[in-house]
Amino acid sequence: MRTYHCFWLLFWAGQPHQSFLTPLSKRTSGFPEKEKVLVLSGNSRRDLHRSKRSWMWNQFFLLEEYTGTDYQYVGKLHSDQDKGDGSLKYILSGDGAGDLFIINENTGDIQATKRLDREEKPVYILRAQAINRRTGRPVEPESEFIIKIHDINDNEPMFTKDVYNASIPEMSDVGTFVVQVTATDADDPTYGNSAKVVYSILQGQPYFSVESETGIIKTALLNMDRENREQYQVVIQAKDMGGQMGGLSGTTTVNITLTDVNDNPPRFPQSTYQFRAPESTPPDSPVGRIKANDADVDENAEIEYSITEGDGYDVFGITTDKDTQEGIITVKKALDFENKSLYILKVEATNPHVDPRFLYLGPFKDSATVRIQVEDVDEPPVFSRPAYIMEVKEDVPINSVIGTVTAQDPDAAKNPVKYSVDRHTDMDRVFNINSGNGSIFTSKPLDRETLLWHNITVIAAEINNPKQSSRVPVFIKVLDVNDNAPEFAMFYETFVCENAKAEQLIQTLSAVDKDDSYSGHQFSFSLAPEAASSSNFTLQDNRDNTAGIFTRKTRYNRHEMSTYFLPVVISDNDYPIQSSTETVTIRVCACDHRGKMLSCNAEALIHPTGLSTGALIAILLCIIILLVTVVLFAALRRQRKKEPLIISKEDIRDNIVSYNDEGGGEEDTQAFDIGTLRNPEAIDDNKLRRDIVPETLFMPRRTAAARDNTDVRDFINQRLKENDTDPTAPPYDSLATYAYEGNGSVAESLSSLESVTTDGDQDYDYLSDWGPRFKKLADMYGTMDSDKDS
Repeated sequence: MRTYHCFWLLFWAGQPHQSFLTPLSKRTSGFPEKEKVLVLSGNSRRDLHRSKRSWMWNQFFLLEEYTGTDYQYVGKLHSDQDKGDGSLKYILSGDGAGDLFIINENTGDIQATKRLDREEKPVYILRAQAINRRTGRPVEPESEFIIKIHDINDNEPMFTKDVYNASIPEMSDVGTFVVQVTATDADDPTYGNSAKVVYSILQGQPYFSVESETGIIKTALLNMDRENREQYQVVIQAKDMGGQMGGLSGTTTVNITLTDVNDNPPRFPQSTYQFRAPESTPPDSPVGRIKANDADVDENAEIEYSITEGDGYDVFGITTDKDTQEGIITVKKALDFENKSLYILKVEATNPHVDPRFLYLGPFKDSATVRIQVEDVDEPPVFSRPAYIMEVKEDVPINSVIGTVTAQDPDAAKNPVKYSVDRHTDMDRVFNINSGNGSIFTSKPLDRETLLWHNITVIAAEINNPKQSSRVPVFIKVLDVNDNAPEFAMFYETFVCENAKAEQLIQTLSAVDKDDSYSGHQFSFSLAPEAASSSNFTLQDNRDNTAGIFTRKTRYNRHEMSTYFLPVVISDNDYPIQSSTETVTIRVCACDHRGKMLSCNAEALIHPTGLSTGALIAILLCIIILLVTVVLFAALRRQRKKEPLIISKEDIRDNIVSYNDEGGGEEDTQAFDIGTLRNPEAIDDNKLRRDIVPETLFMPRRTAAARDNTDVRDFINQRLKENDTDPTAPPYDSLATYAYEGNGSVAESLSSLESVTTDGDQDYDYLSDWGPRFKKLADMYGTMDSDKDS
């Protein structure tokens, strides 16, 4: 018979039915008092269950969030080897053993030392074992069991967002989906209703509703209009325990915006608009603005304007300002108050983006009447034509009228007009105009060959208001008359060979005429009467505006006559006939048997034997380069010989000398040596002026050295006297600085203020002893003394 050593594990639980019905603050520590025994043998490991109850003995439960002051009792561990003599020791290991769960090693009682939270850890796996205290050997195999934390409703539902934002089109049907909100509960969904969440709406009715199980928010009111209300705030509650009383709840806010649809047509705020436009308004200028109101926004509020009817359909136009959605009425053609002063237009405003769902609301357009009053303004005179073209013959006498321009005031007043010529377009004053009737006449002779067209501008201005003026171009064409005789096309100078034969052609002539000929020029050539009979040459008219010169005799002698001048008369066939006499120069030259010219008296003119043009240019360039070289050499040599006017720093003429040393004060004797002033030998007196040539060369004067104990005042007086009497002193102004002032002055004060307060007479004769520089002063005061004496 096999013997089983059983390991008993007993748990005492409280009363669970009462704990489920009581608040959390009165929670108990267990379940109904049921015995659970785990029997482990040495050869096998299996669970033994009572036949009447199918309990799993290795799984235990413990309520979370225990609020008692004592440790929470879990159960009791007992081995059938325990005789009660204290020889066995119970050991607990695994999750939280020794810290969260403790065991009485003598009795096997297990307790929880801390408050448990299922949401932090729902299951703990532990191992229990009984060992012999004396030997330390286990008397039972190690047994593993599980402690599951039993959930209570201690977590409220939490929404995934604190604030939801959603939007739907306005005028949506009832039941239109808006947004779905979601809340989660951290409690155990498999135990009770702690995690069963139900949604409800706390704020936002009757506009919206929410499905209790899914959290889907839908519209609950028909035809919600954005123009009436655009923003809605809905508060949704999520409650656990299936929404029963005592369940925990959480809330969230849903901001719902109604988006715009085109459900409002444009409407003009008034049926008639009045505008005024001066008749001087230029085309494309705005006259006024009109606007139709549309309660929609964005593209649904866009408006297009058009003119559908009216007598000014072709005179005015309208465009849409995309920024302000206003209709801008503009002028398409020039206005004329005298022709029409009032225009009536019908303007229509329409929506370009129409939603077919809302066509039942009516046509999405509106119309208004626009009345435009044209205002009269003082307009400048208007010419009868935009431009004038006139023709005049070039031989007309001065003051001949060539045409007339006409302008009149378009205003009802019909103010008189005066005319004038813009002299900027007629600088030579060839034409003039009658200021009263606008007739243009010549003031100078005309010449078509000099200028064919004259383009002038005529100004018409109101006499009462000269600022009102207008201009018109006048194009005057000068017509040709036969006033120019024909002439040679070029200067003819030819030659004839000495051995020429009779009737030999030596030159072909052609002519030109500055005049125009409508039927073409026809020139005739002939010899002048004085040369027709005695000439050695004959002229033949070819009847094609050319003529040929032929020899009349055989052989010519250049020694007898080296040059012939042949006069030719050229005539035209126009009226009046014009003719001119031109001269052909014919030189007699020596020629070879082929008729090629060898030499003649006009050799230098016809065949120069000198240097070619290229050679002459090369020689000229060489001469220029040579001249430039000579000039540069002379300039450099002159600059090398030139010496500066100032060759020494001691020459004080217009010199600036910089002293960069700073002395140490009056006691600094190293800064300046007075001995230089005392010793005149240190000054180089042999230096003469180099900028002028002295008229008389004086020998250098040697100044005696002053005594070492000479006072500075005496020294300066001595130098002053020497400079005054020195004939070699420079004739230009020089600056002598005297930096010493004595303790007293023989002349005392020269102030005129102090002299007034002096009672006694003063003697100024000593001023004459101060040298020529004080001579003027001595004469002045000496004269005063003489006047007083007299």
